[in-house]
Formats: sequence, C-alpha cells, structure tokens
Amino acid sequence: MPPSRAPARFTGAKDFRTRILISVLSGKPCVIRDIRVKTAARGGGDDAVGLRDYEVSLLRLIDKLTNGTRVDISEDGTAVRFDPGVVKGGRALTHECATSRGVGYYVEPTLALGLFAKKPIELTLMGVTNDDADVSVDVFRTVTLPMLKKHFGVDDGLALEVERRGCPPNGGGRVRLTLPIVKTLPTLDWCDEGLVKRVRGVTFTCKVSPQNGNRMVDAARGVLNAFIPDVYIFTDHHVGPEAGKSPGYGLSLVAETTTGCVLGADAASTACASAMSEAADLEWADDAEARVPEDVGRRVAEALVAEIQRGGVVDSTHQSLALILLAIGPEQVSRIRLGQLTPRAIETLRALKAFFGVTFHVQPEPESGTVFCSVVGVGLKNVARRST
Repeated sequence: MPPSRAPARFTGAKDFRTRILISVLSGKPCVIRDIRVKTAARGGGDDAVGLRDYEVSLLRLIDKLTNGTRVDISEDGTAVRFDPGVVKGGRALTHECATSRGVGYYVEPTLALGLFAKKPIELTLMGVTNDDADVSVDVFRTVTLPMLKKHFGVDDGLALEVERRGCPPNGGGRVRLTLPIVKTLPTLDWCDEGLVKRVRGVTFTCKVSPQNGNRMVDAARGVLNAFIPDVYIFTDHHVGPEAGKSPGYGLSLVAETTTGCVLGADAASTACASAMSEAADLEWADDAEARVPEDVGRRVAEALVAEIQRGGVVDSTHQSLALILLAIGPEQVSRIRLGQLTPRAIETLRALKAFFGVTFHVQPEPESGTVFCSVVGVGLKNVARRST
C-alpha cells in the first residue's frame, strides 16, 4: 500500500536530521514546530530561535539529492513543513557544508538515502572533516562502510575518500563519497559480537607539528596495551592546502572483533562550541576546548574501551543508522544486538513508528547489559535497480 500523505507531526529541534531522513525514505511529509522556542524563552536571544545554519544546509543537500522535494519554513524559522520527493542521485554533485557541524552530519543521511536513489551517487562534500560534535570521516571510512559491505550487502563501488582535512572553525576539508544503489536490503540476524582481536587507528595533524601525532599514539597505547597487545595506529600529517584552513589534530580508533564487528571512537583537539552544546551523543562538552595531544589520545582510548564494555555489534554512534536499515529491510524478522540504547536511538525508534508504523521488539539481556532488537521490515524496494 502507498504511504499515507498525512504528515507526521513533531515538536522541537531534537533529532531533526533523523526525522528528515526517515521522511524521505517513507515518502511521508512531516511538520516540525516550536524549533528552539524554549531556548529563546530562557533569554537566548533572536539567534537562538529556529533552525541553525547546518540544518538549513542539510535541507539544501536533500534538495540536491531528490526531485520534487518541497520545504516551507516559517519567517522566524521555528516551524518547517517538509514534503519529500524522489531520491534521484547523480554524479559530479557538490555541496558546501556549514562549518558549525562536521561533514559526518551530512554523510550519515546520504548513505541511507543513496542506496535507494535512481542513479548511483558521486558527491563531494566540503567543510569540517574532524570535530567533536559529529562522527569523523575516518570512522565512516573504517567502521560505517565496512559495516554496510559485510552485513548489508552494499559493496559495489562504495567508497569514501578524504581529499583534504578540515578542522574547526574554518574547515576547508573535502571528502568524495561514492554510493551504489541496491534493490533491497537483506534480512539480518546479527547478534554475535565476538571478542576484540585487534585495534587499529589513525591520527591526523593539520598545520601543527607532526610530533603531536606521536604523542597521541603513545597516550592511546598506554591505555590499550593494558588490554590487548595488537595495537597499531597510523599517523597522517598534512601541510599546505591539504591541511585545510584551520590548525588541529585528532585521533580515531577502531576495534575489530573475531566475528567481523567494528567499533569506533574518535575526537579532535578543537570543536565548535555552539554545535557541541547541541550534540546529542557528546560526552566531553564541558571541556571541549583545545586539548593537549596526550589528553586526546587517552580519552579516545578510554572511549573505545567504554564502547567495548557497552556491548553490542555496533558502537553507540551507529545504533540509529542500524535501526533505520533494519526497519526498511525485507518483510521478515531481522534481529540485532545493541548495547544500552542511546537517547538518539530511542528517538529513532519513535520516528520509525511515526513514519512507517513499525514497532521494534526490545528484549534486554541483563547478564551482558545488551538488548536484542527485532523487527519485521517494511520491505522498501528500489524500483530503479534491476534484479540480478
């Protein structure tokens, strides 16, 4: 049955990106009201009311990737009506991202939308590649893409290339994303998390001494070698145009398990304070100033250990994407084991019910502290992709 055109209605700016993404996938309009009006009531000023620049930039990106999308924004920016169009995709697409949020803010919804486009997507995103408000491009390259290839059958032509690094506040980074299209997603029974067998990582330094990368490596190994000996961290130093417009450094780590699961954690030395204050999954917002390399290395290693301890086949930053992909899968039962659900994952479950009418069965396992999430998918199909 075709989806109802009656719009789904929401209040507030929380999880704006996920609501827009699921609206496009479902073909169902949405209305979002009272965007940050409480911030204005607390004396935040006129600038605190309504949509942020990165949210408007996301809507422009969605408009480039789709055909027939209509967006109506109120004069004060506190209300939006979004009528989704058809995802068309295309090659040689470019988008200048708002520097108040990282490129990762835009990559995640593009990954889900691109699978059901009419044509494969070749998209160049320009902006901030590494910050503390969003998942870095390194984690997308080493965690998200392998997850899509191994467990969701997306392999032909899927790639993300970091052409230039970009740090806050001025950015200057450039990322090239290539996405194939699929007919349908597979049924998934993904519950065996396995044991961690090795840790890999990469440090980046832009317009600062390359010695900062070595200091981050030493600090991270000081934490990780107490648990596992197989730790190797690459160093990636950039100068000139490839280093972007602002100095900075950071680290991303990936833990690989015996069953092929990958868990990631990352951080950068600088961050955009206005964006970080609204980042739902950020743990270090109170001390988000520039940090010495030893602090970055130690904290990322501790964050990775915390992700492993949390359990689940994906880390906390990928829970929302995994739940969306399960919900749009075949009309059969799919199951996944996750760690303790993050606030963003809970909001994603609510949005999926509002747009698709699907309800996940969540069964906790007290012994491990994890939960089993199972759902019968809606059977979303890409009619543009021929069956082979």
